[in-house]
Amino acid sequence: MSYERPMIPFNRPTRVPEELELVSQVLSGQSPGGHFNRECDSFFRDRLGVSYSTLTPSCTHALEMAALALDIRPGDEVIVPSFTFTSTANAFLLRGARLIFADISPSTLNIDPDSLGRLISPRTRAIVVLHYAGIACDMDAIMDIAGGAGIPVVEDAAHALFGAYKGQPLGTIGAMGAFSFQNTKNFSCDEGGAFVTNDARLAEIAEIVREKGTNRSQFMRGLLHKYEWVSEGSSYILADVLAAQLLAQLGRAEEIQDKRKRIFERYQEGLADWASAQCVRQPTIPNGCDPAWHLYYLIMPSEEVRDRFLSYLRSHQVASAFHYIPLHITPMGRRLGGQVGDAPVTEQMAASLVRLPFYTDLSESDQERVIDVVRSFEVG
Repeated sequence: MSYERPMIPFNRPTRVPEELELVSQVLSGQSPGGHFNRECDSFFRDRLGVSYSTLTPSCTHALEMAALALDIRPGDEVIVPSFTFTSTANAFLLRGARLIFADISPSTLNIDPDSLGRLISPRTRAIVVLHYAGIACDMDAIMDIAGGAGIPVVEDAAHALFGAYKGQPLGTIGAMGAFSFQNTKNFSCDEGGAFVTNDARLAEIAEIVREKGTNRSQFMRGLLHKYEWVSEGSSYILADVLAAQLLAQLGRAEEIQDKRKRIFERYQEGLADWASAQCVRQPTIPNGCDPAWHLYYLIMPSEEVRDRFLSYLRSHQVASAFHYIPLHITPMGRRLGGQVGDAPVTEQMAASLVRLPFYTDLSESDQERVIDVVRSFEVG
């Protein structure tokens, strides 16, 4: 009888033992309404050094709050990287914005600051950046360009919780930051997000937006004798049972991040000589960047090699994946005017990237098995 080794999954959500206890407090009615939302908000204010934090049902919703807080309107232009998830773009498209797709740097796969100058126009109302893989964008250059033009920067920090740029937490450098707790993220309550800012005016708007356009939050703090509809808004509040699950994981933040750092470093070290010999690129961590250790990727020499590599891993019981299709050449992107060649680096990197299994409880033995399989692949 032949024995086939089990498939090593691409992802498993982070889980900690304390989750069941905190979730049971919500389900049994032992905790007051919204208690765990408030505890998480307090945690993020303290750890990230922000004046305002609120949990949202997803990072998508946090980005939508950012668009509403900036009062994005039809005809406004918003610069977004083409190499990102659709939510980064949709949040602003829903407000009627004209999307301007930016190319990325080949070294970090983050938005290329050198491309921003020619994309900014008098109609530019925001620049949105994604910290890909939890490795920071060149925020000094981006903030200099944006600040000189008076344009706010929104950080899509979906990959980047607890990452930093020159000592400052990612998501707190621009006008606003958005985080994700979806099930592939370092900290996961299956679906969830957070919106943060240090701008008092934006915080006041966001507080109204999240409460269906009412000033209910001020009423709950005893500042008003009644609350009423005062502006546009929606329901951007995370269910407290999910906040309880998230808080349990945040209580082990250092442990979780340390585990993920070791996984990243084992890949980086274990594949270094193979990657060099095969002309495969590993992630680059620029000076001054403290990664969030979200994912691990390889850049293959071509799309043909990438596809062959994915098949090879699958045949050896290792699950893997590519990542974003460049937004500007998707069906929706083309409807918005995107064409092949608009972001050549994005197109090349997207066609060549492979993500390896990466999750908090990935065992050392399973990771060594992944490394052995990868090292046995020959580019040709």
